[in-house]
Amino acid sequence: MGLSERSYDRLRAADCADEIAYVQACLRLFFATPSRAASGEVSMPGLSDEIVADIARLNKVAAFVFKALSRAPANGRPAGLLQWLDAYRRRTVAMNASCIIDSMAIHAALRDRQIDFVFLKGPFQQHLLYGDHFMKPSGDVDILVSPAGFVRARDALRSIGYEVSGKSRSVWWVRFLGEQHMIRGDGPSTVDLHYRLQQPGSPSPRDADGFLRRKRQIGISGTQVPFTSPADTLLLSCISVAKALFNREPCAGYVCDIRASASRLDEADQRRLLDDAAAQGLDDTLLLGLRAADVLLGGTGTLLSERATRILSRIGDEDLLNMVIAPWLPSLRWPQRRTVLWELCGRAPVRYLAEAGWAASADISRRIFERPGSQ
Repeated sequence: MGLSERSYDRLRAADCADEIAYVQACLRLFFATPSRAASGEVSMPGLSDEIVADIARLNKVAAFVFKALSRAPANGRPAGLLQWLDAYRRRTVAMNASCIIDSMAIHAALRDRQIDFVFLKGPFQQHLLYGDHFMKPSGDVDILVSPAGFVRARDALRSIGYEVSGKSRSVWWVRFLGEQHMIRGDGPSTVDLHYRLQQPGSPSPRDADGFLRRKRQIGISGTQVPFTSPADTLLLSCISVAKALFNREPCAGYVCDIRASASRLDEADQRRLLDDAAAQGLDDTLLLGLRAADVLLGGTGTLLSERATRILSRIGDEDLLNMVIAPWLPSLRWPQRRTVLWELCGRAPVRYLAEAGWAASADISRRIFERPGSQ
């Protein structure tokens, strides 16, 4: 049994409502304005350091909690938890530094072969959103290419020592997920090579190549590297939240990215984002991510927040909060996946049937090709 599974078992058995509320309070303090943060306070009488650490780690928000606590009065900082958070932060720095080095080598290999691609997520995004490359651990380098460029990109990665790993060789990975994992024997980072941007069961972008057309160039160590546009960065975080809820995985870290991205948009940008998301068929996916951010971090009273209240309205705020930050809770009343898909498809029958059929085909493929001995 892996570490995460042991943590899930411990959290399922624990009454951790207070620890969940504590992590949420830390996240709200992190995003508070400087004046409000200066007067903010989080206290932890009688709570479990270990459970708080598990919740923060599984949601990839340990650095957020650490930075929030650094703003709190000294007498309100739990020493044991701070020590763990500091050690976790150091491990994250080491992991992400390696990821950045690998990313630059990958950039050079793809650029030399004139392959159109864009980096997704990872340390580059963290620096753009938070001014810090080390907010969340990144062991993967995520890259998007066009379907036509997928094989060429894979060959370019092989030329610098990467090979396709294990089960990601299967039809289910290549055809339905639209990605492959590639690993290198002497490096810790995994490359996730994508030509699709959502798993079956949630709506996919109608035009994934648009993420390539709209990319921006960002400076890393004197080199310009391609990264997703500000609007697409937000959309991708919302896609990640939808995927996590489908898989019933904690996703507060993605929700924090949504808030950090959305906070940079003025009202004109917000209107353009709503139009762009609708064109991609992701308007309800966008609203789900925005509502999750408002539930976890507090509403902002913006145009986006006002629109987001309608999505999955039958799910109460408390249940949605726990789906985001504590999906292991046995008391959670999860909606059926087809109900969520219906909502994310805008309750449009044709779109819903197409996405549901794609998900059913993917499930059959997974059962066939992911069985032991099927490789």
